[in-house]
Amino acid sequence: MKIILVSKSPRRREILESLGIKFDVLTCDTDESCNIKDPSEFVRELALRKGKAVEELVLLNGKNDDDSLIIAADTVVYADGEILGKPRDRHDAHRMLSLLSGKEHSVISGICTIYKGKAICSHSETKVTFAPLSDSEIDAYIASGEPDDKAGAYAIQGLASVFIRKIDGCYFNVVGLPTNRLYEMILDGFGIDIRNI
Repeated sequence: MKIILVSKSPRRREILESLGIKFDVLTCDTDESCNIKDPSEFVRELALRKGKAVEELVLLNGKNDDDSLIIAADTVVYADGEILGKPRDRHDAHRMLSLLSGKEHSVISGICTIYKGKAICSHSETKVTFAPLSDSEIDAYIASGEPDDKAGAYAIQGLASVFIRKIDGCYFNVVGLPTNRLYEMILDGFGIDIRNI
């Protein structure tokens, strides 16, 4: 069996590698404009789009031996009724981090798995509580460059770990790929134990 990860995220790659799973990475441009307001539906829809786009690419290239398992994911931060993706610029990163300061927010990852033409989508939600942040703390963190390509403008596994007071839920979900949800989806949906691939 061949596993294809649909993600440009090095964090997702590291998570799969840490599980000892061999996989290929394949991505293609996908329309991420979406009017869905519910964050759980939003990430499931984007994960499905990414997965389907790569499935079509594999079929077009004639590489589908009918034994490819496609894994696609999308992660957002949800705070005060707003879906936060990656910051547009450093000003936007400052706005996002100010919004998260001293509060609880949700990190929601949508996952889509596709095998033999069957797509299964789900999501995982983790509550994260930030300590109050001063403007100087936010500015110094932004200057590190770490927030630039992160949903919600922070990386829990990086320098932002010192800001995290509490999490409730899957840590790996906050990093970008909820391993338990992924494992159960593939096992229950396709009868495949990814630990044995």
